[in-house]
Amino acid sequence: MQETMETTQAMVKHLAAVNKILEKYDYSESKLIPILQEVQAVYKYLSKDMISYVATSIGVPPSRVYGVATFYAHFSMQPKGKYIIKLCDGTACHVKKSHGILNALYEKLKLSGDKRTSDDQLFTIETVSCLGACGLAPVMVVNEEVYGQCTPEKAIEIVDRIIAEEKAAN
Repeated sequence: MQETMETTQAMVKHLAAVNKILEKYDYSESKLIPILQEVQAVYKYLSKDMISYVATSIGVPPSRVYGVATFYAHFSMQPKGKYIIKLCDGTACHVKKSHGILNALYEKLKLSGDKRTSDDQLFTIETVSCLGACGLAPVMVVNEEVYGQCTPEKAIEIVDRIIAEEKAAN
């Protein structure tokens, strides 16, 4: 009985942020995209349970919310790490061997094209078509910080620094 009560309390606490977001947008179906954007900002992705909860709360079928969430590339159905590494693979970056940076990061973090988030949920690697900084090619962005003229070695140094900072903070 105690375990069930703790589970219920955890669920209510977990959904408190979603409820605030829903209230902010008056549970409006017309505000679905900003609702999903804010939910994803809090939880780093949109789980099936979260999609169902949002759908039920705004009075639409879960399939409609799922359709919106899967249509837009901005939304993720998979958990993401605390640090999102975006690696540009546009023409300028590709020509300057951005794939070498990607391979070095995959090896360092034990990731692949199929597995893009580290087991510790610290890093997610995404490749993007263009970051709009071609003059700095190859370019890597970690969360909002831009690293131009990146090399595999520089990328690994950045990741190592973040790991050290995280260990020091804990």
